[in-house]
Amino acid sequence: MFDIKENLKKLPDKPGVYLHKDKMGQVIYVGKASSLKNRVRQYFQSSRSMDPKVRALVSHIAEFEYITTASEMEALILECNLIKQHMPKYNVLLRDDKTYPYIKITLGEEYPRLVKTRRLEKDGARYFGPYADVTSVNQILDLLNHIYRLKRCSARSFPENFRPCLNYHIGECSGGCIKAISREEYMEGIQQVIQFLNGKTGPLLDSLKQQMETASENLHFEAAAEFRDCILSVKSLEQKQNVVILGAGDIDILTILQGARNYYGVLFYLRDGKLSGRDLVPLQVSEEDSREDMTKAFIEQYYSDTRKVPGEILIQYDIPEKELLEEFLSDLAGRRVRITHPLRGEKKATLELVKKDLIEMAGSVDAKALHEEEREKLLGEEMEGIFNEYDVLNGGSGGGSCGDRGSGAGSEIRKFRIEAYDISNINGVDSVGAMVVFAGAKKVQKDYRRFRIRTVEGPNDYGSLQEVVYRRFKRLQEGDPGFARMPDALFIDGGIGQVQVVVKVLNAMKINLPVFGMAKDDSHRTKELVFLTREGTMTIPLRERPLLFRYVGTIQEEVHRFAIEYHRGLRGKKIQKSALDEIAGIGPTKRNRLLTAFGSIDAIRKASLEELIQVEGIRPVDAENIRSFFQ
Repeated sequence: MFDIKENLKKLPDKPGVYLHKDKMGQVIYVGKASSLKNRVRQYFQSSRSMDPKVRALVSHIAEFEYITTASEMEALILECNLIKQHMPKYNVLLRDDKTYPYIKITLGEEYPRLVKTRRLEKDGARYFGPYADVTSVNQILDLLNHIYRLKRCSARSFPENFRPCLNYHIGECSGGCIKAISREEYMEGIQQVIQFLNGKTGPLLDSLKQQMETASENLHFEAAAEFRDCILSVKSLEQKQNVVILGAGDIDILTILQGARNYYGVLFYLRDGKLSGRDLVPLQVSEEDSREDMTKAFIEQYYSDTRKVPGEILIQYDIPEKELLEEFLSDLAGRRVRITHPLRGEKKATLELVKKDLIEMAGSVDAKALHEEEREKLLGEEMEGIFNEYDVLNGGSGGGSCGDRGSGAGSEIRKFRIEAYDISNINGVDSVGAMVVFAGAKKVQKDYRRFRIRTVEGPNDYGSLQEVVYRRFKRLQEGDPGFARMPDALFIDGGIGQVQVVVKVLNAMKINLPVFGMAKDDSHRTKELVFLTREGTMTIPLRERPLLFRYVGTIQEEVHRFAIEYHRGLRGKKIQKSALDEIAGIGPTKRNRLLTAFGSIDAIRKASLEELIQVEGIRPVDAENIRSFFQ
């Protein structure tokens, strides 16, 4: 059992992010703190001064974990990333998905610009950030543009007799448009800007301080104040998020942690360059195994199980046969995968950051593992009771008539494999089915499956459900390895009607599996499990069984989320395709180039003629047609 009091004593007096979890291990709140020790303890003190929402949150906290950061600003940005990932129940969730700004250097242009953006794109540009202080970003952009006299306009090419803009005439632009400065000299300034944004701020700070002191000595106090503000902006920008590898895409960071009871493989996930979470995997090792051996074995087994393979894996311990393993992973992913043991630079700094967090994890990791084992054991006992009740009411002995659910030996924890199904559509349009899989309390996301309904017309959830279940088990009978595992039971989002139609399909296919309906009350909250017996319909109320109640609710929410995401994705693609395909002269190639360049239909709608023409293959007449269509 996770001992909250004992783990509170181990909290560090450092900035970071904390995650509160309920009895099922679901994240229910994400918060940041300048001192984890002080902030997290406040939740478990007297509740008299707490508002009702906080009291409700605290009543559901069964455990917590934390990630240390280098600064409070870094914690702020990591908190934002984790909230978007977990969508916790007790956090305020923004629907506009606002992101922090980046500084972008448009290296794809002959004379690059320095601009602020909130969108990362694969356009050959260099991105720095994200930054939490927008005001400082604006001041730094003004400062660097002023010092290095960078181009401000969006023009990419400059024909003869091109007339320079006002910035050139007032000394704020070096005049690359009229060749007043060579590209080589201009790019030297750009390289100095890149060094500055990479954190080498000392030379510029020294220069600004000298200019501030000189202005002050000459009684130019207004100018001195401007230099002072610039110095403050530079120092604010120095606190950029250390957990970002800029423009790096998807990266996993793997290291090995030694606890008191076990060794663990620890994976930190960077998605689009931002730290978005971590995973802890117990390892079965012998005393002779080195950290290098553990790292190599972890990569081989973890990623070979058809998991999503990132573009790069950073490792703390270098491993033998790295090139062979890279080739193996590249074949799995269908693209180049690199395994990197960084010795210097930004990736080395990021690896050092996660190693610091490991020191904080070591004190609580074994207690957490023990707590998860106990939770799995209790859940296994609850599920065993349900299956026994099902068996007895259907004429069995309660000894395991379905699947391999009785395969656990001795005191080994049984993790029942549950497949859950849901249907999503709007008035029968673009109907889809979703299947999610749980092994005990854990999601098995690699086994999730999606189905586009083929044989059912209109809003017919029963018929759609029958098609999905038939196709799933038909694939099993055909020997499809992606559907080879037989579940212990099916959980269907719905009531007895959904259960009946699924049982009918299984009977026709001569498959014997328990089928449970996850029924909701009038407030759309999980209420009970329903199933068929020889005597009729039986129900298992869940409110009196809190562990089972949370487990079934988690499954129901997950399959519903997975179905809706698939349905929305299909609708979005259909809307995008139909809108652009109606424009004269815009075929599939130009449509894809436009969507790649702008990211969405809305962005294309707002684009100017000049911006549209800059897209490869888009002629002036095409741009005119696009503008006319949307206007």
